[in-house]
Amino acid sequence: MAYSEDHIALAAEYALGTLDAEERAQVETMMAVDSEFAALVQAWQFRLGPLNQMVGLVEPRPVVWDNIKAAIGHASAPQAPLVLPETPATTVTPPPSPITDDPEFGSAFDPDEPQPPSEIRRLPEARQPRVIFDERNVTALTNRVKRWRGIASAATAIAAALLATLGLQIYKPDALPNAMRPKPRIQTVEVKTPAPALTPSAQYVALLQGQNGGPAFILTIDGATKNFTVRKVGAASEPGRSFELWLISDKLPQPRSLGVIGADDFTARPVLSGYDPDVINGATYAVTVEQAGGSPNGQPTSAPIFTGKLIETVPGASASPPR
Repeated sequence: MAYSEDHIALAAEYALGTLDAEERAQVETMMAVDSEFAALVQAWQFRLGPLNQMVGLVEPRPVVWDNIKAAIGHASAPQAPLVLPETPATTVTPPPSPITDDPEFGSAFDPDEPQPPSEIRRLPEARQPRVIFDERNVTALTNRVKRWRGIASAATAIAAALLATLGLQIYKPDALPNAMRPKPRIQTVEVKTPAPALTPSAQYVALLQGQNGGPAFILTIDGATKNFTVRKVGAASEPGRSFELWLISDKLPQPRSLGVIGADDFTARPVLSGYDPDVINGATYAVTVEQAGGSPNGQPTSAPIFTGKLIETVPGASASPPR
């Protein structure tokens, strides 16, 4: 159901509590018989209830309302302009003939018996205009003043509440409920950190040679990554056979295979990362000749033909063994 502006203003004034007892009773009766109007009043109470609690009541002085009622009383019915009646023209009466003393009645100018003038004309009384005072006009204007006063109070309360809420959001947001707090602004700042300078790592080399002398392989190990590279120098491979590299250390129960050396000049492997630095630095590196593809059981099947130990060729930043 669509309601007029008067119904909406009446619901808002009821939510604010600015109606008198008679008007409140009228609104409550309308709410009892009209569920949609009751929902309208509840909606205004939900909007204006918290705002009304934040604003104190301001009662005008009694003289303000007296002045309003006096102004309404004077302005309800326009007064007719005051018109004075016209004064009739004065009739000029000739003076009476001289009165002589009558011996029977005495003198006409006897001071003991004053005689009234023979002709006296009275002026008609001026009529005052009647002021017609209509009580219905005063009632209508009074209700209108109350309605506009309620609307003005509601607007003032809303403006004050909005101003207070804005001030709290800026200066003291923790005092507001979570739903009314301003959302924190997240700003992402990208900080570019320069890449750290490369620290030179230590380099270790082992010359793997046989009993006849002369290097057959050169083993190079990087101290930072523990990756090794095998460089074939003078060893000649046999058909159907493969060279396999082994790590032999007294700290290990048996030799450990580091893989088959490929047919190319260089073979790189990262398999030393699981060993301790002391084992890598103090071990003996050996090469055996195995069947194609390497040892079948993970142990050398023949005696080593080339061996060698690591020496540090390039010191690192801390001059420490590979870790």
